[in-house]
Amino acid sequence: MKKSKYLLLLSLSLVVSMFLAACGGGDKGKDDDKAADKGGKSAQEIRMLESTAIPAMDSVKASDTVSFTTMNNVMEGLYRLDPNQEVVPGMADGEPTVSDDGLTYTFKIRDAKWSNGDPVTANDFVYAWKKAMDPATASEYGPYMMEGKIKGAAEIIAAAAEKKDVDLNTLGVKALDEKTLEVALEKPIPYIKSLMAFPTFYPQNQKFVEEQGDKYAQKAENLIFNGPFVLSDWDGSTDSEWSYIKNKDYWDADTVKLEKVQWNVLKDPQAQANAFETGEVDITGKLSSDVVPQYEGDERLVKWLEPTLAWLKMNQKDNKALQNPDIRKAIAQAINKQDYVDGVLNNGSIVANYAVPNEFVKNEETGKDFRDINGNKLLPYNVDAAKKAWKKGLAALGTDTVELRYLTDDTETAKKTAEYIKSQLETNLKGIKISVESVPFSVRIDRQNKQDYDLQLALWGPDYLDPMTFSDLWVTGSGNNKMSYSNPKYDKLIKDAQTTLAQSPVERYKALAEAERILLEEDAAIAPIYQRSSNVLVSEKVKNFTYHLVGPEYSFKWTSVK
Repeated sequence: MKKSKYLLLLSLSLVVSMFLAACGGGDKGKDDDKAADKGGKSAQEIRMLESTAIPAMDSVKASDTVSFTTMNNVMEGLYRLDPNQEVVPGMADGEPTVSDDGLTYTFKIRDAKWSNGDPVTANDFVYAWKKAMDPATASEYGPYMMEGKIKGAAEIIAAAAEKKDVDLNTLGVKALDEKTLEVALEKPIPYIKSLMAFPTFYPQNQKFVEEQGDKYAQKAENLIFNGPFVLSDWDGSTDSEWSYIKNKDYWDADTVKLEKVQWNVLKDPQAQANAFETGEVDITGKLSSDVVPQYEGDERLVKWLEPTLAWLKMNQKDNKALQNPDIRKAIAQAINKQDYVDGVLNNGSIVANYAVPNEFVKNEETGKDFRDINGNKLLPYNVDAAKKAWKKGLAALGTDTVELRYLTDDTETAKKTAEYIKSQLETNLKGIKISVESVPFSVRIDRQNKQDYDLQLALWGPDYLDPMTFSDLWVTGSGNNKMSYSNPKYDKLIKDAQTTLAQSPVERYKALAEAERILLEEDAAIAPIYQRSSNVLVSEKVKNFTYHLVGPEYSFKWTSVK
């Protein structure tokens, strides 16, 4: 970890922590330090906190919100979301040309540069997308985001699964010339622009990536950028500080007012609030339940209900207990969700008895919310039903005890959640023993990918505006399944919604709702817990703080200091 230049001393009843806030290196950084000491910090600079480090910066390998949010600010795809949650052009120049059957889109690439001076070209997109689909890359999101959407993706995935030679040139993406990108779809996708705003579809400069080799995206110096900012002072996935510096060569640089966004990792939410109050930071990370009540009614508290769900994943791989549906149903119904959101979270989050969020998407034909079909009644808290299922499951296993490992992050909020869930399960299900394993975020993601866990509370936010961004997570073999769940009935309903029902909105929603019912009511594959409400403290001097409900969390392109 780099040595910092600002020292923050926070005295807490439970935590005494030293918080180090960095600024850039070199002579310019020293001058900035002197200016800061005299109260002359750059007018267009803000400092923000995060609870975890950035796990990855390769757009085709990242799989978490912290990484995606960073990429959203230092890189850019064809589109991005604006402060009104509307999709607006990024690298796309003007409206695309669309074939009559809606299966071929032709995008013009605007005159833009990478931070090394190279032009952004159509081939940058072709290269990145093929890289994301290359089995050698082992991308989670490439196959997940492209299968059933981009032509040829399914065939590449099937060939890889069968250990056959893969022809990446069959992927439906082509550079017609340096500034013209053609994309062929499997079927018409009404949310195509929203999809293209996601980081997996960002471009990469082939020459630069290949020059870097294995070093690519390992540190800031091994990256180039085409977004509003460039990433600086980042030494890798364990680094606790980094910064965004305004990209003077960004195509829309005149819109970008901030010169610098300084980030530091501070895991404890109360310590974050204290840092905010002392003026050391301008924006906190997500606040926990013990901090939010302190700021109710305070204009500096910014809150919103996200279409983000938290559920307990139950890994069926090599675990006979969790392979039993009655054991899973018992676990899912033994947790008092209302007590949890009221007592542990206490931040506006709501109980979720569903797998697709409330107030997320409406049927384009009827105008009704997707949640109107199944309501909020799948796998509710029910101790009697849990005990009955538990007894039945134990009998089938021929045992009186079940020991499970609960994998969680090492943040204070995650630890409190782990303690609560452990207490609920061990209190309501006789014979269960939960061992909590708290690890750094990047380690948890790695262990999830390797399926090295029994239980874990995972959060999922939408990647685009459609129920499918939640529904296809649990298809057999999905890159985001990571718990060995499989049900042919579920798979067929999802496939029907992607193909034969794709142009029939009402029937398509019914199929997805039935899949949701099977996932929860019949199989208890996951145990939904809550839909998240976010609360952060934002200094009064910060103008146009922009958060997003889909994909990456924040954009600083439009943010400034008053």
